Amino acid sequence: MLKKALRIVGIIAAAFFILSIGTTILYRYINPPITLLMISRYFDPEIGKIEKEWKSLDEISKKLPLAVVTSEDQKFEDHFGFDLESIEKAADYNAKHKGKPVKGASTISQQTAKNVFLWQSRSWFRKGLEVYFTFLIEIFWSKERIMEVYLNVIEMGPGIYGAEAASQYYFHKPAAKLSKGESALIAAILPNPLKWSASKPTPYIRRKKVWIMTHMKYIELKEINN
Repeated sequence: MLKKALRIVGIIAAAFFILSIGTTILYRYINPPITLLMISRYFDPEIGKIEKEWKSLDEISKKLPLAVVTSEDQKFEDHFGFDLESIEKAADYNAKHKGKPVKGASTISQQTAKNVFLWQSRSWFRKGLEVYFTFLIEIFWSKERIMEVYLNVIEMGPGIYGAEAASQYYFHKPAAKLSKGESALIAAILPNPLKWSASKPTPYIRRKKVWIMTHMKYIELKEINN
């Protein structure tokens, strides 16, 4: 009985690894059509829509990836999916501020893996799968592909997914035409796009926009010097 159970578990595990690796390789070349978050938001009576239009990196203003790197993951080009220093700082912060909102340290790679392959939850099981899929996309995708997928699947508003839909929704223009300030505003709302709006920024979002724009200059100078 035990041998049979172990055999079944082994078959399930092997099927999972084959399917997950195969899907990751497939998405290196084929754009993910939909995500579990999109589906769940669609059936949310307060949202009930999915607005998205895939655009390649060449069709998105270069200011937007710079803004999201500045705001979300300044070591994106250098790490292999995880920013260990930020994880340690977040763990220390959360330990000292128990009972308050948890501070995260997810990289752009982690957010991409979570959005493309997984569901939204804070369970350790889901987090473990996020780590696994983050390793997979770092192995099989380029950084450019990770950024392209991120900018097309990430939630940027109520039922709004990706740069093109967000640009049209907030600023009534294509993503290719986003200005530095507009890009910074979109990046500023990413931690909670259902609460904040890029077209109607709160004082906090305005301050964050200024911070992002200021630090975008530092990152640009760093890239030039390298």
